[in-house]
Amino acid sequence: MAAARLIPDGFMTQTLASTALQRPEAAGKPSGMKHLHQSPTDPAFVQNPYPFYDRARATGDLFWWDDYGMACATSHKAVSALLRDRRLGREAPAESAPAIPQALAPFYAIEAHSMLELEPPRHTRLRSLVLRAFTTRRIAALGPEIEELCHDLIDTFPDQPFDLLDHYARLVPVIIICRLLGVPEDRAEDLLKWSNAMVAMYQARRTETIEAAAVEATLAFSDFLRGYIAQKRHEPADDLITRLIAAEEDGSKLSTDELITTCILLLNAGHEATVHTLGNGVATLLGQSSRPGIDAACVEEILRFDPPLHMFTRWVYEEVTLFGHTFQRGDQVACLLAAGNRDPLAYPDPNSFDASRDGPANTAFGGGIHFCVGAPLARLELLIALKTLFQRCPTLALSQPALYGDVYHFHGLEHLMVTR
Repeated sequence: MAAARLIPDGFMTQTLASTALQRPEAAGKPSGMKHLHQSPTDPAFVQNPYPFYDRARATGDLFWWDDYGMACATSHKAVSALLRDRRLGREAPAESAPAIPQALAPFYAIEAHSMLELEPPRHTRLRSLVLRAFTTRRIAALGPEIEELCHDLIDTFPDQPFDLLDHYARLVPVIIICRLLGVPEDRAEDLLKWSNAMVAMYQARRTETIEAAAVEATLAFSDFLRGYIAQKRHEPADDLITRLIAAEEDGSKLSTDELITTCILLLNAGHEATVHTLGNGVATLLGQSSRPGIDAACVEEILRFDPPLHMFTRWVYEEVTLFGHTFQRGDQVACLLAAGNRDPLAYPDPNSFDASRDGPANTAFGGGIHFCVGAPLARLELLIALKTLFQRCPTLALSQPALYGDVYHFHGLEHLMVTR
């Protein structure tokens, strides 16, 4: 995962890459591009990055972020175009691929089989096989189950102020993915622990301690899934792991290593993004003077207004001029998804929340061939979880200001203290 390969082909696929800051000398510096400095771990930026995005966007479609040593796209037009440009991609050119320290080899061994980090033909094969198991029909059928789970969780809400993330937002997606994969729900706590440790590798605050914890989690997660996949090969069931094992195209099936990586990707990327969006969305809705109805349009506005992933990178594969600047093979360009979503040329009054907004598609799920494979599930979970929450808790209110965590390139709350 390079400076921002973390999350998410969007929601589920977007980034599993090292987010260690790049040195400014590590890539070309296109002449004439405005240079800006902003630490991604600065407390003010963590709580509200949007003023910096506005300042950066005012310099043009692209600017040079000195802290990353990388060109960044800020306008909706530029972000959308770069996500779809096949002269750019997720997989590093061989001569530009960063060396992997031996201590981190287990973590990056998982990434080596991730469709998020690959380009055709390997990406095409993996994504096609996953989509044969992760079908629209199967996802849609989860609706009643998601709603029942939401009601069950709400029934357990404390009477005193409580953290909605711990009691609701973190539980809905991890329990659903457990059920979807066919993993015992009593392992949900382990999955959350492993996921949180691995996802921290994609954050600007990454340290050697975080790296060691991520490797430990990777090994534990892989061992668990390897044993579970072996069991499913002998005892098939009506679950996603069994379908992934059975999926085949032109005589090709997923290897065990590919199955392990795919399951980890679906959990890590999908869970992290959905938790952040649920938390951000509830905080946003509670801050409105009048609460809008929860429908599909409202969910899309939540994704536009305060998305869970803010940066997604692309490698340049050939000399190319983009928005007035020439890049060389091996350069990287970052798509600032959240900046594109607040572009006033695409969305009138973009810093205001409008649940009935009609505009271009937001960039929260990425774009092009890496568009989030889990977007349908994420949208369904968000719609049902938000609608059920506000129907059951019409007087829900913040008991203290919402606080964002130091998790960039993600953007999500550290806690969300509420009263019913």
